[in-house]
Amino acid sequence: MPSSAHLLFIPSVMILGIVIGWVLGSRAAKDAYAMELKRREERAARKAAPPQ
Repeated sequence: MPSSAHLLFIPSVMILGIVIGWVLGSRAAKDAYAMELKRREERAARKAAPPQ
């Protein structure tokens, strides 16, 4: 039979891991989206530039 400490500690560590993963994942997704927008802008600028 698990002690009462286990009944509090294990779920709290799981919730903490979910929160940390959520924060890091959302930050990585935001950075990837910004990088994709930058690439699209650079491609559009190259396409619009006159050929040399």
